Amino acid sequence: MALPRKKFIAGNFKMNTTSSEVAAYLEVFRLETDKINDIDIVLIPPFTSLTKASEILGGAQKIRLGAQNLSPEAKGAYTGEISAAMLRDLFVRYALVGHSERRRLFGESDEMVRRKLVTALKSELRPILCIGETLEERQAGQEKAILESQLRTALEGLSAEEISEVVIAYEPVWAIGTGLTATPEQAQEAHLFIRDYLGKMAGTSVANKARILYGGSVTPETARELLSQPDIDGALVGGASLDPRGFAKIVAAAVPADEK
Repeated sequence: MALPRKKFIAGNFKMNTTSSEVAAYLEVFRLETDKINDIDIVLIPPFTSLTKASEILGGAQKIRLGAQNLSPEAKGAYTGEISAAMLRDLFVRYALVGHSERRRLFGESDEMVRRKLVTALKSELRPILCIGETLEERQAGQEKAILESQLRTALEGLSAEEISEVVIAYEPVWAIGTGLTATPEQAQEAHLFIRDYLGKMAGTSVANKARILYGGSVTPETARELLSQPDIDGALVGGASLDPRGFAKIVAAAVPADEK
């Protein structure tokens, strides 16, 4: 039997919060989560707020920092881009790749997502690979084919060890910022499919250890039931992460009942 996987909760602030607002946020959030242990917590503010957040956290083990994006290039004449080395210099340890908004609004292809993921791994950043289907794809019964295609393109050719460094975030596009949420049963079905596919790619051991997050209008009210599903190992939270107290409640929902 696989060992229990440590829960993982990430808050993606998107294009919200200035550096002064992040400072105020952290003051509240650290107090609210002070007694919560054994949960991996990652905050993903905008690039402009990472320096302030890094100064406050000082490389703290309890709350890690993530980036919303990164360049696939190491350095050079790429105006407006942010490299992995720049992020590592700020004690950033995770990077989102393939978020649905990057795919949809900025035209990032599966191949571009793969390049960013490989760059992150080479730079010792742990990628959070976002995959998910649109409403039209789900209604057409194509959701599993879409998930398989996105996973295969992003991970094919990587070693089992490299794949084990990737956190997967299943985000049904139709449930992001819409107020809609996949039912716990729908989410569990997708997560189990992803885990099974990882097993085919990298072996049962890697699949059993892989942490697969749910993202899509997660709130303090929906978190506990979602996180109680056997193959849901955490959450990638968007809008609800902007309220430090509300986000702390989502983190608390990940704590196993026997540890409270």
